Amino acid sequence: MIKPHSMIVVAIVVTYQPALDILANLLDLLVPQVSSVVVVDNGTHADLAAWHNQRDTKAVTLLQLGENLGIAAAQNIGIQWARIRGAEFVLLMDQDSIPSPNMVEKLMLVISEQYLPSAAGPRYMDDRQNNPPPFIRMRGLSLNRCACPTEKSVVLVDYLIASGCLIPMSVLDKVGGMREDLFIDYVDIEWGLRASHFGFQSYGVCAAHMQHSLGDHPIKFLGKNIPLHSPLRHYYHFRNAVLLYKEPWVPLNWKLVDGWRLCLKYVFYSIFANPRLAHWRMMTLGVWHGFIGKSGKFKGNAQ
Repeated sequence: MIKPHSMIVVAIVVTYQPALDILANLLDLLVPQVSSVVVVDNGTHADLAAWHNQRDTKAVTLLQLGENLGIAAAQNIGIQWARIRGAEFVLLMDQDSIPSPNMVEKLMLVISEQYLPSAAGPRYMDDRQNNPPPFIRMRGLSLNRCACPTEKSVVLVDYLIASGCLIPMSVLDKVGGMREDLFIDYVDIEWGLRASHFGFQSYGVCAAHMQHSLGDHPIKFLGKNIPLHSPLRHYYHFRNAVLLYKEPWVPLNWKLVDGWRLCLKYVFYSIFANPRLAHWRMMTLGVWHGFIGKSGKFKGNAQ
């Protein structure tokens, strides 16, 4: 049995052109909850080192990569930093996520009680959405959107979003780190499915809360706010989805359900996302590059 309060937990915050006020709030909330925090910066233009040195945060270490290597590579660098320092758990965080003051404690309590847990993640709130986005689980050819029946509920899920995800280092040692050739998008999904393939289970923790913004400015459609990303992010989203469908270990039902949803997104964003031509072009290019097995950082004009 894991003793939550005796564990070494390192939070890994990946940044790229962050809003410094939001980042400061995030770090202030994280420091009391974990053993240490490492900020892995993917080539921010601002003088992040000077900003960091002005803050009295001895518990926070800044690693500057000098260029944008992608979220997966940055997470892996942070994981290795934590591993060298004896971390037993890592907490992955995005730069614009705001955890509740007891989020890590709630995640640790749940993960300590489960058999073969791969990860535990919080229920996150997006102020632009009417309701908290549900946890996701595939059953057969249906996608189950698992809401939280009660505050104390723990939900079995196929994967978790990376931000707020608490992962035992022992699981990372067995499953491996994040897939760097994806660069960004589907990185958390691929790792969650891979951990499941290894026999581990991910858990959504309804009592753990976090503020998180999904996408840019959403599109209002039939009374709903649909998350919208940039054309470049749509390139990675569609390319990496196709790359994942080609993996033999990914369950067929998951490929079929997610593939159908990808087709719906392709039609929707081609019609309603502005500028339409840029979104259509990058989504189409992403699908093609996925089919031919092209991965890594996109090099070209995303407009």
